[in-house]
Amino acid sequence: MCIISRQSRKPNERRKISIKHIEVVPYNPDWPKIFEAEKEIISAALGDNCIVIHHIGSTAVPGLAAKPKIDIVAVAKDREKAIIDLKKAGYAYKGEWNIPLKCGFTKRGAVNINLHLFFDENNPEIELNLKFRDYLRGHPDVCDEYAALKTKILEDEDAHQKSKRSPLPIYTVRKRSFIDNIIKSTGFNRLRVLKCATENEWDAAKNFRGLRQTVDTGPNHEHFVLYRGVEIIGYADIFIASESEAELSVFENSDQEASKYFNNVIREWMEVHNYK
Repeated sequence: MCIISRQSRKPNERRKISIKHIEVVPYNPDWPKIFEAEKEIISAALGDNCIVIHHIGSTAVPGLAAKPKIDIVAVAKDREKAIIDLKKAGYAYKGEWNIPLKCGFTKRGAVNINLHLFFDENNPEIELNLKFRDYLRGHPDVCDEYAALKTKILEDEDAHQKSKRSPLPIYTVRKRSFIDNIIKSTGFNRLRVLKCATENEWDAAKNFRGLRQTVDTGPNHEHFVLYRGVEIIGYADIFIASESEAELSVFENSDQEASKYFNNVIREWMEVHNYK
């Protein structure tokens, strides 16, 4: 574990950034058909590079109201080749969003697709999404609660905005508590790493650093949290010193297995982004 002490700057003031109006619509029985058609396009684009493709999210749950965007998880072997081939197939590359080592893509037009591309079939985020989907499929009463929550959240105009500190809309962040409770119910308890994007995650970052050290949310910092299931057990701050160098500070109270996993994910992320 590498721990580097440095003087942090004062965090930037949070600012809201406008995004397009979020709409949740009644379940459309054509959504699975749209997925199957898009699956063929993705599979053809990736070719032998493709390992598996899954339909996830609310549009994969019969009867559940959802944003009219099909969420798809795919796994490929070669990152650079996959990015090039998917761009040729009409997908716009959007970076990692809030999941390290993932590639996010969107397609907008006659169909609206969010594609989440991973490079390890055993990535915990894949299992989490499949468990969440399957739980909702088997619990119609929970689906009704989830649909009602979505409607309630969107009654607040702030829900259609996003914060500068997060790549996610406030609407998405406000669903996290409900989603976490479902994840607990599935028994999912694997280690996983996310970029800080919710108030709980930023609060955890502050707690791990201690009262005397502020969390610098400037553009030269990347902040990661380590989860076991839905519990945060570690935090890391990467200071981007230059285009090729970064400094890593790790704060955690986890066991040896979790510590090793956290460091391995972060160091792989640094390698992918060409940081020493």
